[in-house]
Amino acid sequence: MLDPQIRDKLFFQIETTSPKIRIFEEVIIGKSRCDFFAVTDKLTGYEIKSDADSYTRLRSQVKSYDRFFDENYLVVGKTHRKSAEKHIPEYWGLICVDEDSIETVREACPNPKVKTTEQLRLLWKRELWNILDRYSLPKYRSCSRQFITKKLLAFIDEKMLKAEICTELFERDYVKEGFV
Repeated sequence: MLDPQIRDKLFFQIETTSPKIRIFEEVIIGKSRCDFFAVTDKLTGYEIKSDADSYTRLRSQVKSYDRFFDENYLVVGKTHRKSAEKHIPEYWGLICVDEDSIETVREACPNPKVKTTEQLRLLWKRELWNILDRYSLPKYRSCSRQFITKKLLAFIDEKMLKAEICTELFERDYVKEGFV
């Protein structure tokens, strides 16, 4: 199977089995491009290796995904089914998609390398201001995103901040921001 077919089948399954979910496609994370990530009560990254793909860039992709997502999955076509596990860390999940089925070969475990600082980079400045506002902190309108991120990390508990990141991504409105 090729990427578009894998993506269609997987999106259908994810969207029909998760009560509340939002999916973002083709997002730059560090030095890589994330195929897609899902927002639920956590951020889950998905890297697709279709039957036509190789593992050439996977090592650097794993490093990028590990910085941004609470858990990660490698999604492969059936030609990669037997070799895929040796290319990913033990805490990554593995999903195999073919014409007839979607098999979760291995469930993802919590990612020990995720960085809340990196997750905050997924948010727009307006979304960072929303979080500051909910905690009655100054908005620092003239300050950089990096400065605002440091303030958020200093004043808000990390677990609560992760929940705020998910909330902001759920609520993201491209129309309001003029993207549509």
